[in-house]
Amino acid sequence: MNGHAAQPLSSAELSLASEPPGRQRLGQILVEAGRLLPSDIDRILAHARSHGMRFGQAGLATGLLTADDLRYGLSVQFDYPYLGPDSPLAAELVAAHRPDGAQAEQWRALRSQLSLRWLALAPRPHALAVVSPDRSEGRSVSAANLAISFSQLGLRTLLIDADLRQPRQHELFRLGAVAGLSDLLAGRAGGEVIAAISELRGLSVLPAGTPAPNPLELLARPAFDRLLDSLAQPFDLLVIDTPAAAHYADAQTVAARCGAALLMARQHSSSLPRLAQLRQGLHEFGVNLVGTVLHEA
Repeated sequence: MNGHAAQPLSSAELSLASEPPGRQRLGQILVEAGRLLPSDIDRILAHARSHGMRFGQAGLATGLLTADDLRYGLSVQFDYPYLGPDSPLAAELVAAHRPDGAQAEQWRALRSQLSLRWLALAPRPHALAVVSPDRSEGRSVSAANLAISFSQLGLRTLLIDADLRQPRQHELFRLGAVAGLSDLLAGRAGGEVIAAISELRGLSVLPAGTPAPNPLELLARPAFDRLLDSLAQPFDLLVIDTPAAAHYADAQTVAARCGAALLMARQHSSSLPRLAQLRQGLHEFGVNLVGTVLHEA
């Protein structure tokens, strides 16, 4: 359950939970998903007519539907995927678990800024490295939530775990110990290592893969440039997780190949000199620093 308590529907969500023409009906969606029996639809509609309710309100009133059932149905109707309370994916993926929450709204705000100030102006491939000087500054979780937010916008988004030192994306998305980027760059695997996240349409993840003895050399090879170019066609956006820049040169190498970077920092924790040094290093590599995100401590 990922520690999420069931949340009541907002008034806005309830106002949408009807059976309007022009969209696939909620009842049909929920029957196809195994959340509702066909015979239950008639009971809900009868209750809705006799009490002047919308379909969703009547479903809740009769006890035949839960708030999560309605959220799922709305997500399908409006092509806005999210994770239900039973999803095994990590609770830190707030943009998917709680798309109506305050934290998800912050990721949407950042997505909007990046869309207007960078994505609309940048040449393809649209690749963004998420960087920070030190460990525990929120890079991996931030990269994951940002990738989810862009996929919810309808962009075909690929999240690449280029932290070949201490990777996390395979843990956040529960992919297990599978082949990934390192194997692909070493010529040991092909495109089959890219995992489509079935619960989040439009989002795929390329995990870090087999631990390699030469992470920096793998990322510095021409094969990484060719990989980014080849992914420009099947995907609209590449979001790339990186290791701590103050400890390894990998982050600058990846950012230079992406051409753009998002800098992460943690309030009352991140070192200002190291942040300044990383900013200067990115500038010297010709990387477009598209923004800085300050996490609360």
